[in-house]
Amino acid sequence: MTDETRVPVLIGAGQSIERDATVSALDLAERAAGAALDDAGGIEGAIDRVSVVNMLSRVGPAPATDLAARLGIAGATCEATVVGGNTPQALVNRAAVDISAGRISGTLIAGAEAMRSARTGEKVPSGGKADEADPVLGQDRLGVGESEMSVGLLVPAHIYAMVDSAVAHREGRTGAEHRKALGDLMAPFTEVAAKHPWAWFPEPLNAASIAEVTEANRVVAEPYTKKMCAFLNVDQGAAVIVSSLAAARAAGLADQAVFVAAGADAVDVWEPTARPDIAASPAIAAAAGGVMDAAGLAIDEIELLDLYSCFPAAVQLAAEAIGIHPATTDRQLTLTGGLPYFGGPGNNYSTHAIATAAGLLREGASNALIGALGWYVTKHSYGLYTSAPPASGYAAVDLAGEQKAIDESARTIVGPGEDIDTPGIVVAATQGTDRDGNTTSAPVIADLPDGRRAVAAAADPASAPVDIVGRAVHLRGQTWSEVNR
Repeated sequence: MTDETRVPVLIGAGQSIERDATVSALDLAERAAGAALDDAGGIEGAIDRVSVVNMLSRVGPAPATDLAARLGIAGATCEATVVGGNTPQALVNRAAVDISAGRISGTLIAGAEAMRSARTGEKVPSGGKADEADPVLGQDRLGVGESEMSVGLLVPAHIYAMVDSAVAHREGRTGAEHRKALGDLMAPFTEVAAKHPWAWFPEPLNAASIAEVTEANRVVAEPYTKKMCAFLNVDQGAAVIVSSLAAARAAGLADQAVFVAAGADAVDVWEPTARPDIAASPAIAAAAGGVMDAAGLAIDEIELLDLYSCFPAAVQLAAEAIGIHPATTDRQLTLTGGLPYFGGPGNNYSTHAIATAAGLLREGASNALIGALGWYVTKHSYGLYTSAPPASGYAAVDLAGEQKAIDESARTIVGPGEDIDTPGIVVAATQGTDRDGNTTSAPVIADLPDGRRAVAAAADPASAPVDIVGRAVHLRGQTWSEVNR
């Protein structure tokens, strides 16, 4: 007989948005969490833990403690997280493990950003009152290494654009051809956003309007236009409640339970420069594949799918890792519209995807696979949700062997300040531009004859060619110049 005290279910979900008034991130988290509690009326007494996803907006030192106080949740353990868009799904995975082990009965997971309010020029109080900081879950580590930092390679759009340059080279496309293909990839996302009640940009766009370079849609980093990039200037919040089925039944909510069937977490080689194949994610393949294997499902049997979509590279690498070719598929790859169109509320986007999936599963869908991502296609969390209870209970997928293999695959990187004078073959590149269209940077990642990898900045960014992946360059120190052809 199933012990329902150890069956994890998603029992409440809520989302919030503000387009006019000036609000704090904590205000938006409170609205979303309040909606989740209304959705799961009667579950309040089962909430043992309140977890708040890292907020980039101004908040006090104890956002989880402050949120719990606002909601009237007493006695719960309160915690925050480190930076990472993977954290919403990772928190669900952790909650499911703890419920399965009998350690907790329920948890509230919430987050929000108020970047629009912060840019209004009005003073936005943090809303925080607690003085003692919440404990922070996770490893607080910068997403790039010293070599990347030494050439100024830190901006997400630049690093993701470099990943996409490697994808373009593999597909045999020029930068201009690839930009057009990315417009084709992302246009269906806008159609989903147009129908989503909480989307920031609820309007469909055609592929040409996404890919065409105009004054209003400038190139941010080759090949990305502005409309291909995550939009952070939003006021959005989302929250979910995960509890045991027993707690849900005691509250009279068993009929609306969505089952948390399986979860897995994995990390790609941390420094992007050190990845054996910059245009692939073995960690996504391991995490998503492990989750589907645990549930006995193939990708064609997954009904709902949300792939993390901060930039097109993230979508493409995830799709390919789970067995979908993004250029030819007619599958819907997002439930919300993605970070450029639904909105990119910092680290909390995937809470919106999970909340959206819960509603669709209650309406009759059978299963949903959610992929969440942190840093630069680095940290990955995947979760499978089902409308029917999994036959063998929640599956926490053990990827220790796969993780060890990924870690050991890292390439040796030329250290910052190392005196090199050598040819190299470019494996990834981009050009960062300013608002006037001037090239301000042109970093490359190159393979060296001795088997090492190097990251370098252009000696003359303004004259750097666009389609340089696969071509020979000369590296001196941490600068590169084109080899005469």
